[in-house]
Amino acid sequence: MRQSSSIICRFFAVLLILSPLAAVAGEFDRFAGSFMGEAEFMVDGEVQHRDMSTTITPTKNGVRISWTSISRRSDGRVKTRTYNILFEPSGRKNIYSSAMRTNVFGKDVPLNPLKGEPYVWARLDGDTLSVFSLIIDETGEYEMQEYHRTLVAEGLELEFIRLRNGGALREIRTLLHRID
Repeated sequence: MRQSSSIICRFFAVLLILSPLAAVAGEFDRFAGSFMGEAEFMVDGEVQHRDMSTTITPTKNGVRISWTSISRRSDGRVKTRTYNILFEPSGRKNIYSSAMRTNVFGKDVPLNPLKGEPYVWARLDGDTLSVFSLIIDETGEYEMQEYHRTLVAEGLELEFIRLRNGGALREIRTLLHRID
């Protein structure tokens, strides 16, 4: 009798440990998929076009977000930027830490903004999945980039905001259509 009671206690202890992980993975299921769109915006009086795509993949312990931005300038120049970041629970509700490198102990950890690397985290707020990136330059000034992806019937509404020392440098809003 005592042994079966011990087994039952262990079973429930394992369930208590694993249930938050299952809940985290389930939170991102509705965001899962690939999305594409384009945006037109002004920079220094020049119209620029940007093709944008995002893929959101729930993982066992969080979510992987990949996105690409292709800028096409009027002089024909093309600039492509791609990011692929894994986010895991931070220990705070609805805030997720980036796992962008592996430390000496084999644990995935964020980058260090004091070394000029971006510090990146994500937040889930209802239908909006946001990614924030903090960059500190060599003079100690900072830049913030915010990507707010909100679920809508057609796919994702994307709002990108780039700030330098608190002042807005660029804002882009567009609709990314679900492609899968």
